[in-house]
Amino acid sequence: MIYLVRHGQTAQNQAKLLQGRSDHPLNDQGMAQAAALGDWFRAQGIVFDRVYSSPLRRAVQTARLIAGQDADLVLDPRLTEMDYGPYEGMDLTHPAPEVLTFFRDFIHNPAPAGMEPLAAVVARLGEFLEELAPKAGAGTTLISTHAIAMKGALEYLTPTSQGSYWAKNIGNCAVYRTRVLASGFQIPEALDLD
Repeated sequence: MIYLVRHGQTAQNQAKLLQGRSDHPLNDQGMAQAAALGDWFRAQGIVFDRVYSSPLRRAVQTARLIAGQDADLVLDPRLTEMDYGPYEGMDLTHPAPEVLTFFRDFIHNPAPAGMEPLAAVVARLGEFLEELAPKAGAGTTLISTHAIAMKGALEYLTPTSQGSYWAKNIGNCAVYRTRVLASGFQIPEALDLD
């Protein structure tokens, strides 16, 4: 089984700033979210055989709080958040007009100049997942990543989605799971942890 997790909350998430590749740590709420998620996995009897994370601190902290500080953690830059280029740090309550246009219809409006295209996000996450598949067929894998990177993975894993994940809200410490099948990957499902 493969579990994909978005990192816990940061001060930038709380302030509604576009965080992207900025390397910020979890805030107290984010630490509590990740620790609670780790407790949930342990209560289900889930122990991770493999743990992968984006190299950014917030994802690494989340992975460690879930899987344990001694977990053998593999960092992979393909799990890093979307590159927002010149829009990094932008206040999401007052986005630039071109960003607002993009956010209103991800499917029909390309990313503004300087941002990583969504197709590139899907391609790098797909490449990572295909490399992971032979190892993840047995055992349990945790992947700690970011909102748009996670959506890219979900788009790759769901060929029929037609871009539906781009507009979906994926909150801090949201979890999806999938598994490797003989024919590829199972369509991912969101876990309701309440």
